[in-house]
Amino acid sequence: MQKPARGRRVTEPVHHEHDHGVCLDEARSRAERAFDAKGMKLTPLRRRVFEEIAGSHDAVGAYDVLDRLVRKSGERMAPVSVYRAIDALLEAGVVHRLESRNAFFACHGAHEGRPIALVCDGCSSVSELEGGTLHDDIAAAATVSGFVVATIVVEVSGRCKTCGPGVKEHTS
Repeated sequence: MQKPARGRRVTEPVHHEHDHGVCLDEARSRAERAFDAKGMKLTPLRRRVFEEIAGSHDAVGAYDVLDRLVRKSGERMAPVSVYRAIDALLEAGVVHRLESRNAFFACHGAHEGRPIALVCDGCSSVSELEGGTLHDDIAAAATVSGFVVATIVVEVSGRCKTCGPGVKEHTS
């Protein structure tokens, strides 16, 4: 894990050399603790949906999750069941929604639930950067403008170090 400027932590995108089993085990444990802490039940369906989303560091759509579950179990399943499970996972804070892609990714980092999503345009991996005070700064600026914030989502697209350069870097 690298330490970027201003003490923000990053969960690095990981690829072929990565033993994802360890990540998945840690994510499962975090999910169980998060559900317990919120007094919510991690039902078998919620657990299966979570495991499909947490099965990689990529963002996955709800219908992709549904297709994977149906292939594995052979049983028919209504899309609304998957969406309800995802809603519970979002509420527990163990998955995040990638607004730009209408997809979801598992929380693989220890942060306050206000990450910045770093999305690779090459491999679609998603890393989390601790948002620090950025979310507060956005909310404060919005308030000054008379805007009442409901949700703040910060997504940054580019290319991870594995995929390498392929887009012009933004410099400011």
